[in-house]
Amino acid sequence: MTAAADARDLAIRANNSLAAAGQSDMVWGHAAVRDPDGRGIWIKAPGWGFEEIDEGRTQLVSFDAEVLEGAGKPHKECHIHLEILRARPDLNATVHTHGRSAVAFAALGTPLLPISHDATIFEGEDAPRFTLTGGLITTPELGRALAETLGGAPAALMPKHGLVAAGTSVQAAVMHAVLLDRACQTQLAAMAAGPIQVYSGADEAAAKRAECWADSQIDAGWTYLDRKAQAERKV
Repeated sequence: MTAAADARDLAIRANNSLAAAGQSDMVWGHAAVRDPDGRGIWIKAPGWGFEEIDEGRTQLVSFDAEVLEGAGKPHKECHIHLEILRARPDLNATVHTHGRSAVAFAALGTPLLPISHDATIFEGEDAPRFTLTGGLITTPELGRALAETLGGAPAALMPKHGLVAAGTSVQAAVMHAVLLDRACQTQLAAMAAGPIQVYSGADEAAAKRAECWADSQIDAGWTYLDRKAQAERKV
């Protein structure tokens, strides 16, 4: 396989893995992988669910938002991925989903606390929140603003919309999206039962991130989701 073919394959697997993680929203949401030749991003074609993506349902979209390979128009929100990856040359993959727990939690306006392993990806800090708009990210300007909000964080909440995540690898980008939504789900459950009284301090949260979410653990989580996605496609 060529490097570009490898990137396209990873984009397919990233989208399938997000379905396996329960982050599907019918045909909305997308994962993207940087093209190794610098031409843009490999992303799922519009109109398909995460679990439906295969080689024929991907696009290579340029940094000018033009479809170079694949059929149809690019996603309206391709600027999420294009502008984050343009701003951060160290990143290789991005994810945008409408994770239900992330959307519900963001509506509360309360800080995300490290009450679970999942939330420690932020090392005891709150998740960044993109508040410029709750609408679609349909322009480069909005994409750049979102990239600025994300900064160097692994993921960010998009109140009234969803979440965005990124990583130096596809594995990391997918897992960061999954961990953020899981952290939101856990805190929602705790808050429904009563006031939160126990959570990690900054030092413990940072130590837990290093231990729980080292590259080997990120890869282990991704491998499970990838394996689960492949098994579900065979059913």
